[in-house]
Amino acid sequence: MEDPPKGERFRGGAALAAMREATAELCDVTELTAADAFQFRSTVRPVGTSLLLDSVSTGVSYVRTPTHIARGDIDHYLVSLCREGEMQFASGRRHVTVRAGDICLVDMAQPNQTWLTEADGAHSRMLTLVLPRALLAPRLANPDSTTAALMRRGDDRARLLASQITAWWDRALPVGSDVSATIEAMADIVAGAVGSAAAAAEVAGRADRHLLLAMIKRHIQARLETDDVTAEAICREFRISRASLYRLFEAEGGLTHYVQERRLDRALRLLVTPETQYGRLIDLALDLRFSSDSTFVRAFRRRFGMTPGEIREIARAWLRDAGPEARPADVLRDVGRA
Repeated sequence: MEDPPKGERFRGGAALAAMREATAELCDVTELTAADAFQFRSTVRPVGTSLLLDSVSTGVSYVRTPTHIARGDIDHYLVSLCREGEMQFASGRRHVTVRAGDICLVDMAQPNQTWLTEADGAHSRMLTLVLPRALLAPRLANPDSTTAALMRRGDDRARLLASQITAWWDRALPVGSDVSATIEAMADIVAGAVGSAAAAAEVAGRADRHLLLAMIKRHIQARLETDDVTAEAICREFRISRASLYRLFEAEGGLTHYVQERRLDRALRLLVTPETQYGRLIDLALDLRFSSDSTFVRAFRRRFGMTPGEIREIARAWLRDAGPEARPADVLRDVGRA
């Protein structure tokens, strides 16, 4: 049996700072132990079109905020197997405890917090299969509300998944191996455990609704600065009833909530992009169809924890220091830290 590669190792306070730099696009990192006692090791291995990650650490917390989601393009699910230690995972009102042998499904498109802690004298160790959303979402009955779904180690499906994930890690795949069928089967098992679309009476109908939802979301994203994202306009464009439209967006907190969050994400990007920095916030608010600048500021603060003015000032200072080569993604990364 081939030993797993050693991967990237971090130790001590300086290494903690390096780790924060490396993961700044994904989350905020907080150590749960003394900084000089901090240890972390991560290794990544490709498995077909997916990835397998092995991470070992002392106590640490990861927080993935709406800001991280807004500035990134990560649209994947994590199938995380706890091998040692313990993981606490929270997203919205959901909070689960994941122990050795358990598997947790994590949606990277949802804000969340993870606490990895030691147990029984062992560092935490997580083995995670990264699945593209396009692979798993069509199999799920509720693709946008399955994060924090938990499969206990005593469950037959959890044992099957854990066995396959562990086998892939412990024994390197031969070069050129085609594991696509196995990954498809694992996606089916995950869906069956957390809520499969195939379990519903109308599999084709669910697939149609999933594709319709994706089309409507693209329609909304392209028209955030217009009045064409009202319920009436969308119903007219896609020839569906208002009731059907509202059902499609139930898992998103409703159509109005979804549209507002996308507009706030757009506002964040515009505020840190040099070519589009607005002189007056009221102009930005009105362009994004908010009724007033005060309404816009309150909504922005609720989503990102800072006002648009504060974000803009931080971005301007960063741009002055960074010079003409600064990219919006770099500004967003540092604004997120601030």
